Amino acid sequence: MDDDVKWLDPAQQTAWRSVIRGAKRLIANLDSDLKAAGLTNDDYGVLVALSEAEGQRLRMSELAQAVVESRSRLSHHIGRMERKDLVRRTACPDDGRGSWAELTPTGREAIERLAPHHVTSVRRWFLDHTTPEELATVAAVFARVEDAACSSSDCS
Repeated sequence: MDDDVKWLDPAQQTAWRSVIRGAKRLIANLDSDLKAAGLTNDDYGVLVALSEAEGQRLRMSELAQAVVESRSRLSHHIGRMERKDLVRRTACPDDGRGSWAELTPTGREAIERLAPHHVTSVRRWFLDHTTPEELATVAAVFARVEDAACSSSDCS
């Protein structure tokens, strides 16, 4: 059985572990920086997606895709954000089973207030440690990784 496994060579293992550790530390640092505002990086992602959407609302299925969360997890997530008055759910008039997630005025104020701080955090923890060439490579690599992941699972 082990003969069929294509084990990682040392360079591949080093790169893979760096990606995992770096991503975990990056998200932890971004979460820590948002904690004072009572938000997580995932909350911020929802606020961004809704603030950039037409009418500042998205169908729950579209939002799940935008923030890379399962519909079930997103439903619980939106529930927590509703209790903070950051978002609200509304029924889709043309689809009785569907619902929209919509940015509230409180959510709009939060994203406007936090965006400058979040950009500073992204620069501090990520962008300040990359060259423009590295950034282009990272973007290209992770676009391919996402495409491959979506070809083998439901990303819609």
